[in-house]
Amino acid sequence: MPSVLSAESRVGAVNKLLAPSERVVIEVRRHWAQQFWAGVLVFGSLILTMLIDTVMPLVPLVRDVLWIAWFAVLVYWLWRLVEWSMDWFVITDRRFMLANGVLNRQVGMMPLSKVTDMRYERTLLGRVLGYGKFVLESAGQDQALSTIDYLPEPDDLYVQVCELLFGEKDST
Repeated sequence: MPSVLSAESRVGAVNKLLAPSERVVIEVRRHWAQQFWAGVLVFGSLILTMLIDTVMPLVPLVRDVLWIAWFAVLVYWLWRLVEWSMDWFVITDRRFMLANGVLNRQVGMMPLSKVTDMRYERTLLGRVLGYGKFVLESAGQDQALSTIDYLPEPDDLYVQVCELLFGEKDST
């Protein structure tokens, strides 16, 4: 189940962007399936590289280039994993926030009050692996945050978001 938190959030970079009275309600890291195809690329290219290296007699220079190319693919995947580890979807009592990026940090947000429609989507692969996507719409305006994909445990998250958007408001 997505974590429902107190004011102390694990996402320190996002905490710095909150108003003093703003409270983190939900925060989740994107689903690991976001890295699925990059992982397939790494392991598929490793098998291909090993196959070419063992089956075909290669000139040492060509063999070195082949393994350096595979190493570059591995580094690409590791970089994607670092990006994934810093990619958070946060919902406060006032807004949706999506923080991502390693070197260039980006935070997209949409106030809860501006959300006029929210669509929830799950592809076949998303149902099998356990992720989904929210598409947020506001009153005819382009927003910095409109699509949040690869959300883990999306059924539970959807219910929590609906409660936040449409549940009874405190009269205090």
